[in-house]
Amino acid sequence: MNAEAIIRSIEAEHIKDDIPQIYVGDTVRVGVRIREGGKERVQPYEGTVIAMRNGGVNETITVRKIFQGVGVERVFLLHAPRVANIKVVRRGKARRAKLYYLRDRVGKATRLKQRFDRPL
Repeated sequence: MNAEAIIRSIEAEHIKDDIPQIYVGDTVRVGVRIREGGKERVQPYEGTVIAMRNGGVNETITVRKIFQGVGVERVFLLHAPRVANIKVVRRGKARRAKLYYLRDRVGKATRLKQRFDRPL
């Protein structure tokens, strides 16, 4: 058994199987586990997926939202234990792989058309 096969078998244990099919342009609600004192709670973070990277256990999505007039981006490692759940709120129509141009837009210009051909 070579080194790659060993690494893949270890990574396979950590890959979640309840993650929905996510595309760039989708609006998603990510449940993030947050520890406050001794308690743990799940805080939702809702925004538009502007980038996806890598694959397998290292797969990440960059989610952008506007909070109090300021653009906030967070990168989520999809298979990390800190990510409790992911729900696709709406499908967006994007014609490119990275939507970094949304960073320069303000207000209604940041909206994407909705896709109805892919199920939620």
